[in-house]
Amino acid sequence: MNQPPKRFTKFIEDNPEIGKAYNDLGEALTNAGPLNEKQIALVKVGISTGARMEGALRSHVRKALQAGASPAEIKHAVLLSTTTIGFPNMMAALSWLDDLLEAEHDS
Repeated sequence: MNQPPKRFTKFIEDNPEIGKAYNDLGEALTNAGPLNEKQIALVKVGISTGARMEGALRSHVRKALQAGASPAEIKHAVLLSTTTIGFPNMMAALSWLDDLLEAEHDS
C-alpha cells in the first residue's frame, strides 16, 4: 500500500531531473506554511475529490492514513465537498475511498 504506482515510478526513473524538480517543489510547498502532515494530506484529499482525480485521491488517502488521519476524518474531508462539487461527485469520491479502505482492511 505504501508503494507509488508503477507508472509514476517508471516516469521518475526515466526522467530523473523532472522527478527531482517535482519532489523539490512538493517539499517547498509542504514547508511553505503552518499545516502539519495530517492536515496537508486531508487538504489534498479534498482537492483530489473536487478535481475528480481517482488516482490522486487514492494516493492522498494512503498518505493521510500514514500521517495519522483516521478513516472517519478522511471520510469527513470527502463529505465536506458535497455543497461545493455536488452530491454525485462526492458519491464518486466516497466510492473510491470505500474501495480503498475495504482493501486496506482486508490486507
